[in-house]
Amino acid sequence: MVTFFQIALIITSLALILSVVLQSKGVSLGGLTGADSGGVFGQRRGIEKTLFWITVVMAILFVILVIATIAIG
Repeated sequence: MVTFFQIALIITSLALILSVVLQSKGVSLGGLTGADSGGVFGQRRGIEKTLFWITVVMAILFVILVIATIAIG
């Protein structure tokens, strides 16, 4: 059972990393490392909004899986 949660954690963490990287729209490689992009952020629309909510859900799922793994382990 612990192995299942560990594999789920790995998959969720990779998906979370991917969704965060994909949200870095219109920035160069420096923007991925935290450098200032100098842009003005507006309201999310379309795919950006969907990707934002996917990231939120993945983060919540990650926290739940961590807590479950600690409780079981």
